[in-house]
Amino acid sequence: MMKRDAEMAMTNGMSSARWHKVQRSGLLPAALVAGMLLTAAVGCNKAPGADVVATVNGKAIMRADLEKGYTALMQSQQQQTAPSQQQADLARLTVVRNLIEAEIVEQRAAKMNLTATNDEVNAKLAAMKAPYSEEQFDEHIKAENLTVDDIRHQIRRSLTLDKLLNKEINSKITVSDGEIAAYYGQHKAEYALPETTYRLAQIEVTGIPSDQAGNLQGSKATNDAEAKKKIQALKARLDSGDDFGALAMNYSERPDNSSSGGDLGFVGESAMQKEDLNVYTAVLKLKPGQITDILPVVDPQSKKQVGYAIYKLVSKESPGQHDLSDPIVQQGIRQQLHNDRSQLLKNAYFEMLRDQAKVVNFFAEQIFKNEAK
Repeated sequence: MMKRDAEMAMTNGMSSARWHKVQRSGLLPAALVAGMLLTAAVGCNKAPGADVVATVNGKAIMRADLEKGYTALMQSQQQQTAPSQQQADLARLTVVRNLIEAEIVEQRAAKMNLTATNDEVNAKLAAMKAPYSEEQFDEHIKAENLTVDDIRHQIRRSLTLDKLLNKEINSKITVSDGEIAAYYGQHKAEYALPETTYRLAQIEVTGIPSDQAGNLQGSKATNDAEAKKKIQALKARLDSGDDFGALAMNYSERPDNSSSGGDLGFVGESAMQKEDLNVYTAVLKLKPGQITDILPVVDPQSKKQVGYAIYKLVSKESPGQHDLSDPIVQQGIRQQLHNDRSQLLKNAYFEMLRDQAKVVNFFAEQIFKNEAK
């Protein structure tokens, strides 16, 4: 029996922190943990039936789920022409791999009694629906060929992954004061600010469909009208006192910072002026803790508006050397070291899960058999 292990797709960790520029990384929902794990094997196994495309530790993954995922993937890509048979097979391989990876995570979480409960799922679903009327929400999910049960399933997977990672990884990470001091000593020059810098947070909504099937970050807007309604509803909630970070985590559609409450890190004055003068002008009017009105999001390449955003001024830092005694410096270094360690542990953890699982990908075997003639 021949067996070929696929390579681990490494997720992007955070690079060295810059006081004026922070690069962020996020977690994918459990339904889309592609890039964290890969299918364990391709071998000469006998498929149990046409309706089963793979098994994970004996549990079947059904063709109906594959086709549902494939349809969603094709819709999200909005291709002008129909894919060739080989392109379609390649897309289906990706969907099967994602389903396998999600099943590996779910089985591990279930074994540790960490599967998200119905109450947790219901609370998350209610938060997702909050900016919309019942009719608007139903219309939205119908347009994406999804049902409430589909969304509940996605939510359960995402919450389950969060609980698993918190238990297995985040709870085991500590950053000492000595490590913070050592990091500061090695990177002291990075904390000398040549100009005024602003720490910003952002809630962003776009009318561009997600390029990942099934990704409903706070019920993803798919056109300009939906994006406008969503951002207006979020602005109303902010004006009524809702927490900015919580809303960003639940509803912002920018994947690289939504999981951190929309944190954009520190942005230099000149960089902000160059990148978006409208944002710079709006931020200048704010005091720390205040938010902007709804602002357009413009694609830097095409110069066309692609969505809407609201910004919060978290803090404003004056030029000069910022010492280790500065609480903001300490907090930034602690978060940097925590994120670096978390990324390393996650990569190692998912590699171990993949190695421990018995995976049979019948769909991949069939494609190989048909094509390698």
